[in-house]
Amino acid sequence: MGSPTGFQRIERKDRGYLPVAERTADYREFSIPLTDAAVAQQGARCIDCGVPYCHFGCPVDNIIPDWNDLVYRDNWREAIEVLHSTNNFPEFTGRVCPAPCEEACTLNLQDSPVTIKTIEYSVIEKAWQNRWIEPRIPAWRTDKRVAVVGSGPSGLAAAQQLARAGHHVKVFEKNAKIGGLLRYGIPDFKLEKSAIDRRLAQMQAEGVGFRVNSHVGVNVPVSRLVEGYDAVVLAAGCETPRDLPVPGRDLDGVHFAMPFLAQQNRRVGQESLGDVSAISAEGKHVVVIGGGDTGADCVGTSTRQGAASVTQLELLPRPPEVPDKMLTWPNWPSRLRTSTSHDEGCKRLWAVSTSRFEGSDGKVLALHGVAVDWQQVDGRWEMTEVAGSEFELKADLVLLAMGFVSPIHEGLVAELAVELDHRGNVDASTDDYATSVPGVFAAGDMRRGQSLVVWAIREGRQCARAVDEFLMGSSDLPR
Repeated sequence: MGSPTGFQRIERKDRGYLPVAERTADYREFSIPLTDAAVAQQGARCIDCGVPYCHFGCPVDNIIPDWNDLVYRDNWREAIEVLHSTNNFPEFTGRVCPAPCEEACTLNLQDSPVTIKTIEYSVIEKAWQNRWIEPRIPAWRTDKRVAVVGSGPSGLAAAQQLARAGHHVKVFEKNAKIGGLLRYGIPDFKLEKSAIDRRLAQMQAEGVGFRVNSHVGVNVPVSRLVEGYDAVVLAAGCETPRDLPVPGRDLDGVHFAMPFLAQQNRRVGQESLGDVSAISAEGKHVVVIGGGDTGADCVGTSTRQGAASVTQLELLPRPPEVPDKMLTWPNWPSRLRTSTSHDEGCKRLWAVSTSRFEGSDGKVLALHGVAVDWQQVDGRWEMTEVAGSEFELKADLVLLAMGFVSPIHEGLVAELAVELDHRGNVDASTDDYATSVPGVFAAGDMRRGQSLVVWAIREGRQCARAVDEFLMGSSDLPR
């Protein structure tokens, strides 16, 4: 426990941000870190509450009170060791995790949780700055070969853990660079890709091999992996987007969100867009359909590209700004979440449904929608249109950010003929992460469906232990 009275004496303080006009001029990260002294003070606010509900809220089981106390006592070196004991990539979670740990913090009962995410970010960045992060090379190597398909957070976590167990690990990535959704999806202003690159250098030194431009099931035969490796880990994500089958959907200018976001990632990374048509918000009236994180990323990217206006639509009602803690805590609550992208300029509409798109010469010009009302009927929520609430929005560019329904089945999944669950995800339990095909395992969004980076890291780590047990009969890797 940092300070018995810290939470009484010290107010919550989080990272700041550059002014909107300054930060929207480029795609760099724009948070202003706290000083070491300020971070130590925030660590002192941890109250040693007996039952650390922050553990309950954290998917990777971060030992949060311990590294809060270590930071308060200026023992940063040990803090990073504790942090790394449960999380391979705190630089990713410290940037883009929505911090369910803070929602579960006991101090959140009074709307003032410990700034856990900022402390995590500060610990990992200090560790990199002081060169405390070195390759962990195993003392000996096994003769086992493992192929990991997909280089997002789940695949990378599994690969690093398996390499540290002494196995020969190769990661296959369909894109030109490693990182999966971390690189091709999350905007650079939330996660600069140098944070990925420095971690990849560590992994390469630990023995992980990377194969880019290697799309398994397309230009890399599935049989090569099944026959040439002792185990295969499927960690290719959940990439089939939810569509919107309304009139006008086929008009030019109506796009899924991920191609739009990935193109901007490639521009910043000075990569070629290839032979696809460029998608740009410059000078356009942009409508983003979907109120989640992907939608917010589209808002921030559109603003930086110079959109004439940005409107975000959400099918569900506007959530409360302050949830009823007695009903929700320590669980993740439904409440109004306003991101930095929204603060940069965006009109938000709740409880609205898109009826059709209107266009001319094959290009979208407007979106027609209607307000909807939600009522509970026999315990289920039902939606009805509100009579006379029809509206029209200018729309030169429409971005569909309504989530993802399953992994892509064509190619890899179909050729392996692995069993799927009722949602179309690869069927595997969290007991052993094994699929219906012997020697083939699945983790992350490919197994659980669309989820958070922190859940992907957890599943990658747990899957690695399961694979190690499969190969060796037992495992010393943490679960």
